This record gives sequence, structure tokens and C-alpha cells, in this order.
Amino acid sequence: MQLFRTLLLALFLISNVQAVVPEAPEINASGYLLMEMHSGKVLVEKNADQRLEPASLTKIMTAHVVFEEIAKGKLKLSDMVHISEKAWKTEGSRMFVKVNSDVSVEDLLRGLIIQSGNDSAVALAEHIAGSEDAFAGLMNAHAAQLGMTSTNFVNSTGLPHPDHYTTPSDIVKVTAATIRDYPDFYPMYAEKQFTYNEIKQYNRNNLLWRNNAVDGVKTGHTEAAGFCLVSSAKYDQMRLIAVVMGTESAKARIKESQALLAFGSRFYETHRLYEAGQKLTENRVWFGDQKILALGIGEDVYVTIPRRDYDNLKPTLEVKAKLEAPINKGDSLGNVTVMLGNDVVTTRPLVALAQVEKGSLWRRFLDFIYQLLGME
Repeated sequence: MQLFRTLLLALFLISNVQAVVPEAPEINASGYLLMEMHSGKVLVEKNADQRLEPASLTKIMTAHVVFEEIAKGKLKLSDMVHISEKAWKTEGSRMFVKVNSDVSVEDLLRGLIIQSGNDSAVALAEHIAGSEDAFAGLMNAHAAQLGMTSTNFVNSTGLPHPDHYTTPSDIVKVTAATIRDYPDFYPMYAEKQFTYNEIKQYNRNNLLWRNNAVDGVKTGHTEAAGFCLVSSAKYDQMRLIAVVMGTESAKARIKESQALLAFGSRFYETHRLYEAGQKLTENRVWFGDQKILALGIGEDVYVTIPRRDYDNLKPTLEVKAKLEAPINKGDSLGNVTVMLGNDVVTTRPLVALAQVEKGSLWRRFLDFIYQLLGME
């Protein structure tokens, strides 16, 4: 019997031992960041808030603005865009549009995303805002809305300029917003080739051929910026976004991005713990038109944790001492805290899942008496 108890205790202890995660890989880049998109958990970072030149990573924001214009009904994929001499002459990578021709927004978007066309970036900017300078103002307005506090754009292409900069932390914000908010357009980033003007060009993101989980996002390169890559990959419930800026070669940006994605996918996992609107508990409400109120979560809650640690998660609920009507649906009435060992994984508001109005005079009188008598 003693041996049996010892074995049970050993199994219990083994099952509650937290997973061990090795040190993150050393990445040879000016700045980098690996984040899980749903939970917002940053898994690896270095110089993530340092201002760096983004080169063509800029075009993630250029496309984001175009997607927003389409979503608002101000622009259609079928709209034709006149190609100015400035757009046609823009140096760097191109989709090879012809001056004074008319090209659809859809073709220009593919030229922007797949071929990294500077000509398509300028053409879209001029069509939407009248000039590239004005469009840069739109880009900065969107950056402010997304909380990109260390970013400033002066053009739509990413061509070098002393006042054109961003950070790995900021780039991941616009990337995550694009994936989350524009699921109909994001698949363009996974397209491996695009032919325009009888010229076939291949997506510069070579990870699309090397990792089936990868479905984006964007490369960039100038002499000043070095070789940059934002990549994203889907593994079950996990969506990883890796930002690598300032590597020494096109091969290096692929190698370093692969190292980050491999680290994240091998040693971490993401779970949706709660769905939006899910009831977690119910509590007594005083002086209301109903006595019981369901409490839960207002939005999906994801956590990213070391692999095999799911069973070690421990959620706790904390509710305000006394709930009194009126209560609006969505009011924060406490917290849900999820612990892993001694670490807080996440804390979210515990909200009212229904409306509670003030009860009748009789109902409120009864509740007053119940409280005086210490009754429920």
C-alpha cells in the first residue's frame, strides 16, 4: 500500500511540473520580435522598440490603408487607376505598369504585395489621396490608431528618407491588424507569383516555398535598412508573426525568420480558453428586476503557454462584493485571472452578460429587508 501511495504521489508531481523552455535562438539582426497574434504574447524580442528603416515593409501599411478604403466603400477592386509619370518612373522594384495607362486596383494590389512594386505603391497612393505626401499622412493616421507610437512614414514605398522609420513592435501591430481585420484580402500575401504586362514575377518571401504553415507577409531591402522580413505562420490555434529587420542578406533573413518560427511552434502552444459571451459564473443581484445575473467574458480569451502546460493552468474568479441594479450589459464586475505556477498568464474583466434594470418598489423593499436580516 505504501508503494502504491508513493507511485501516485510521484505521478501527481510529474503531472504538475511545468514544461521547460530553452533559451531563445540568437538572431543576427538589428532588431526582431516573435509574437503570437491571438494572445499578444511576445515570445522573443531584441531592440523591438528601436527605430529602424523599414524599406518595403512599409508596404504592409500601404496595403492596409487600401484595404480600409475598400472596406469603407470608398474604393473598389475594379476601379481603374491612371498611372502618372511619377509612379512609372519610381525607382526600385516594379510591377512594370506603363505611363498613362489605366490599371485596376486589384492588379495594383497584387503588384504591391507580390512583386513589391514601388510603381504600384505610388499609383495607389496618388489615386486615393491625390499625392504621395497626402497618402503618407493617411498612413500616419492609421499608425496612430493602431498604437504605432514610434513610426513615421513619408512615402508609400519605403525608399530611404531620414524621417521614415518604424520599429519591430510597431510593424507587428499593423501586420496583426491586417490579418485580423481583412481576412478576404490577406490571402494575397500567400500568392507565389503574379504576371502583369506579360512579365511573371515571384513573391520575394521564399518562406512560402519552405514552410507550408507560412502564408505571408512581406520582404524589404535597401542598403540602409539591410534585409528585412515579416513572416506569419499558422499552427493549429496559434498564429505566429515574426519580424526580422536589418539582416545581412536575403538568405540570412530567411534563416533567422525560420529560427524564430521554429522556436515558437516547437516550444509553445496557444489555446482559446474562453469564448466571447461564455458564462463563467452567476451572482445574486440586489434591488433589480431579476435576482440572478450571468457573468462571463466579453471577448475571446487566448493564452500562449509552453507546450504540455495546459493542465497546469489555474483560473480564479473575483467578483465585486455586492452587485446592485441597475447594471448594464458589458459592465465590468470583477476579474478572471489565469495563473501558471506563480506567473499571471492573463487577467481579463468579468462582465455582465445581461442587462439588469431597477426592480419594482416592492422588490427593492424586500431586498432591503433581506439584507438587514442577512438573508439571500
